[in-house]
Amino acid sequence: MIPREKELKLIAMYLYICELYDKELKFYCQRYSNNSNPVFTDQEIMTIYLFTGYCQKCFLIRDVHTFAKEYLLSWFPLLPSYQTFNYRLNLLSEAFTVLSRSLLESFRPNDCDPLISLVDSMPIITCEGRNRQGRVAREIVSKGYSSTKNKYYYGMKLHALASKRKSTIPFPESIILTPASECDLTAFKQNWDNISNKYVFGDKIYSDFDYFNQSKTESQNVEMITPVKAIKGKCESLNFRDKAADELFSAAVSKIRQPIESFFNWLNDKTNIQRAHKVRSTSGLLIHTMGKIAIAFIYLIF
Repeated sequence: MIPREKELKLIAMYLYICELYDKELKFYCQRYSNNSNPVFTDQEIMTIYLFTGYCQKCFLIRDVHTFAKEYLLSWFPLLPSYQTFNYRLNLLSEAFTVLSRSLLESFRPNDCDPLISLVDSMPIITCEGRNRQGRVAREIVSKGYSSTKNKYYYGMKLHALASKRKSTIPFPESIILTPASECDLTAFKQNWDNISNKYVFGDKIYSDFDYFNQSKTESQNVEMITPVKAIKGKCESLNFRDKAADELFSAAVSKIRQPIESFFNWLNDKTNIQRAHKVRSTSGLLIHTMGKIAIAFIYLIF
């Protein structure tokens, strides 16, 4: 048994998932077999995963299944074995991706600044170490280096373009996943090239004067603002002359973009999304990332 308050949240969560499933999610997990309508439904699997992550902070699939078996069996009497539950959950990776996107679009706070966006990335680590070889989900992972953690790792990067909010963490406009080796600037160019009417604050990796040139500023009204990046070959006397102004400007930019780092810390604190060491397949890694993003933003609803 679970407390009455959590029972009400479980019911509300199940109804929300069912409504969204009938409207959109079912098209991303359709089956073309004799078992196209299983007695234990996809809606039930998604609800159990989201509820146990949200209310109990169970993030390993075995812990999710164990909790459901011990405390939710009266609600889900047809709960399958752990092996079947894990297999069925991995089939829903695309549905969780669409669910996460729907949560971001449907529950956007009213206090999001339409003119100022923050951009950054965080690592999703499947294994770490300079000489380690990643053996999981090789189609979507690669070797990268995290300057903030000062270590090499195999995995992905989670990139977020987020709207600034006053006195709180920013809210994502868009979240994308790339292999760890892909440059943050390249990911920005490929996915957010068409944004307009914004000031975007990023770190030094986003400094590209050729890309963010005057013509782009005039045509799309987009300006990328980053801390001052040292220019190779610049005269030492000019560096000394500009040092104080550059440091003040860089400190101001860093202060504005700092909340997106707080957003990543909040996301990791709620879901432990950075640690993907237990993942054993591509679908499992997508469930680990998109499922945990969905869990985090379930907090906005319930």
